[in-house]
This record gives sequence, structure tokens and C-alpha cells, in this order.
Amino acid sequence: MTMMTLMAGAASLGLLAACGGDGNNGGNGEGSGDGEQITIDIFQGKVEFRDQFLEMAAQYEEENPNVQIEFGAVGGGSDYFTSLRSRFSSGDEPDVFSLAGPSELSDYQDYAEDVTDLAATDTALEGTLDGITVDDTVYGIPFNQEGYGFIYNKQVFEEAGINPDEILSYEDLEEAVQTLDSQKEELGIEGVFALPGSEAWVMGNHLANVYLAPEFNNDVMEAYESDTVQFERGDEMQRMLDLQNEYSIQPVLNMDYSQQVEQYFSLGDAAMIQQGDWIHPTLEQMDPEFAEENVGILPIPLEGEEGKVPVGVPNYWVINSQTDQEVIDAAKDFFDWMYASEEGIEVVQEQLNFIPAHENFEPENINSPLSRDIYEYSLEENTIGWIFLGYPTAWGDDFGAHVQEYLAGERDWEDVLEAGTQEWESSR
Repeated sequence: MTMMTLMAGAASLGLLAACGGDGNNGGNGEGSGDGEQITIDIFQGKVEFRDQFLEMAAQYEEENPNVQIEFGAVGGGSDYFTSLRSRFSSGDEPDVFSLAGPSELSDYQDYAEDVTDLAATDTALEGTLDGITVDDTVYGIPFNQEGYGFIYNKQVFEEAGINPDEILSYEDLEEAVQTLDSQKEELGIEGVFALPGSEAWVMGNHLANVYLAPEFNNDVMEAYESDTVQFERGDEMQRMLDLQNEYSIQPVLNMDYSQQVEQYFSLGDAAMIQQGDWIHPTLEQMDPEFAEENVGILPIPLEGEEGKVPVGVPNYWVINSQTDQEVIDAAKDFFDWMYASEEGIEVVQEQLNFIPAHENFEPENINSPLSRDIYEYSLEENTIGWIFLGYPTAWGDDFGAHVQEYLAGERDWEDVLEAGTQEWESSR
């Protein structure tokens, strides 16, 4: 949305499918029989996987007819968290909800069930539980891993004579961008980039993360526990932002996520965009052949960390500890089925195209080329941490708003960094 969970535009979906289990039976779907009907209300921020969730739920339903799972989703980064707050304040608390790391967990720890001993927790990859663990107690199950960078059009790069494997430094990228810009008419593109300036999270969360991660040693908990931020790489961030803005389709401040992905990139009007593997379902719906054959990812250049992409856990499933015990048990069983049973793993891998955050998944079975590429970066440990999940709550959106003011010519860059520092410190 999170997409992080981090999708633009709020959307709601009524995702209703009968599914279930009889309690914490290890995710095997057995023993639910003809017991009392149990409904699990799941609320989360992954609008873009709506159809896949429906299919997954339907398969679980076949084995577990007495549990019904209701999926609701709101996208748009902070839009989801605001909606979650509204549901809790109104007394309409979901049985399961998603949280993005330690900053959000701090607000809802009293509602988070201890899932330390679940199979779905035990099989989580090393490091993926760090953002949801307090005093050795695990309060959530990692949804998946995600990664982002510059998603590029392979055909356009090839026609321009650019080898993406040779783009490591900022200077390499700048040269490639200028080459693409000089051939815009021949390549049939409107701009090199499509920078969605109306989306604060693209700049405040994702772009800033690249240049803040080294400051916190790629450790989300170190960022979460820090009382201040220094912006040691602030100049590098500025030049990368300026590069995107200068060579982007204009006006950037009127461009949103949907226009960036669906209108400009998928239709070939932009050579590359700053986004992540979560755009694959959208690209596949627009043009399956393009999504499968013509899309690659480039790391965002960072001095001393060349060739690395930011990879992290965008969301965690959290079970509401205040709901009925039979619902808690059924929810635990559902997540054990998803992440620790052979059938569930197969369904998740085939239907959801996730980068696994758990063991027992086969990389070659990941259907999305973007996800496969990012998983390879992860396996080779060529990654940068997702420390933005340790930002003070809402700091990324606030900082992103200041960046928007910079793009509008209403604030200079030093003022942007100074405001970001002050807001970090006051939030802590």
C-alpha cells in the first residue's frame, strides 16, 4: 500500500466468500464439519488483489463450509488507516485487520492477538517479523514481501540502445534518461518518466526511504526508535526528484497513481515509472503480453548501495484479540492454511503472485515477472530496508506534502528538510 499497501484512490469492495475452519487445527481444513457458522470480518488495504482474494477464499470454502470470510478493502495508503480508525471508533471493529509495521502496531497493540506459536509465524522468513514483534511476542503474520524501483519498458530501452544492466550510478541513469529524452519522437513516448506528484506517498514514503535507509542501517526498528532524522542523503534525494520532475510528462502535480500506471506506462507513453511489483495485476489486466514480456525493474541509484532495490513487508495480518474466541481460532486456522499448508501455499503462489515472506515457496512458481525479479534481488541480498514503516505515524504523508510544495515552487529544498526534521521530532 501499502500498498503498501500504498495504492492510490480509496475504493471499497464487498468481497464475500464462504470459507473456514473449526479452530486452530493447523490449517488442514479438517474437522469443521457441520459446526456453528462462523463469520470472520477481514479488513485490509490491498484493493488491487480483489479477484485473487475471491478465488483463494472460494477454494478454502470447499473444505471448510461452516466459516464465512468477508473481505473488505480500502486502498490509498493513509486512507486505509483512517478508515480502520473510523471502524474502531464506531464500534464496528473487524476480526482481522492489517497493520504496516511498528508505528501502526503501537496504536493497536491492545487489540492484537499473540500469534507467536502459529505455523504461519514459524515459517516466516528471517527478519520478516521484526516490524511486528514486541518483547519477543509476535502480533502479526507477514502478508508478503514487496519491492520497488524504476519499472521500465524493455522495448523502449532496447530501441533506444540502452542496456539496463549497465545503469547502476546516478550518472548512469541520468545519461540513459537524456538518451531517451533525445529520442522521444522516434520512440513514441510523451516523456521519460511519469511522476505522480499528487501522490504524497510516492515521494514521502518510497523515494525518501531510499535515502533515509542508510541513516538507520536499513533497520525499521532503529528508525522507529529514533528521536530525530538527519537527512544525511538529502542532496541525493533532491537530485533524483529533480531528474524525475524535469523529464516527466507534465503537469506532475495533477498526475495520480492511476494515470501513471494505467494511462502513461501501460500504454507506452512513459519509458519508466517509480513503482513496485504491486502494479503487475493492473498491467496484466491492461495488456497481459506487455506485463509478461516487456516490463523490468531498475534499482533507484544510491551512492555506496548501487544495484539494490528496497524490499520489505508492507503489511501484517493482525487478529483482533477482543473478538469471540471461536472467531480468533478460525482466523488462526485460515492463516495457517494460507502460509503453512501445501494447498494454501499453492493457491497463494498461483493466485496472488506474491513475493513470499514464508518458507516452502518455489521462486520459479511466482507468476509475475516483476515479483520474480525482486525475489532474485532478495535472494542475492541486494536489498535496501523498508524503514518508512518505522516513520512516526503519518510523517511520510506530511513530508510528501512538503515535497509537493517544493515541486510547486512554494518551498525550497532546505525548508522541506527542516520541516521534515521538526515534524519527526515533535511526533516522537
